[in-house]
Amino acid sequence: MTDTMQNAFNEKVLDPARKAGEAMRDAGGKIAETGSTVSLKMLDQAETNTREAFNAMRAAAGAKDLSEVMKIQGDFIREQSSRNMTQAREIGELIMQFGRDTVGVMRGDKG
Repeated sequence: MTDTMQNAFNEKVLDPARKAGEAMRDAGGKIAETGSTVSLKMLDQAETNTREAFNAMRAAAGAKDLSEVMKIQGDFIREQSSRNMTQAREIGELIMQFGRDTVGVMRGDKG
């Protein structure tokens, strides 16, 4: 193979393949990083939800009558519903950022 043919082969075949391999490696690293971030966020959320459930159970156990228990339960359900929406939004934002980051890595964006 002549130098000209070798250079053309490198430029047309090897360089793009090498760049694609590097992009895939970088994307794999980003996937692992984001997976860990999402997992930790979900554990934090589960811990918060469990703590709040136990706080509500303690409050209900100390209630003076059934109407107070009902109020505690109603408050807990409203607060948990709000927490669920916030937590789902947080996870959704992490996943969307992951998508943007992965696409950027595959395009060769730095950052």
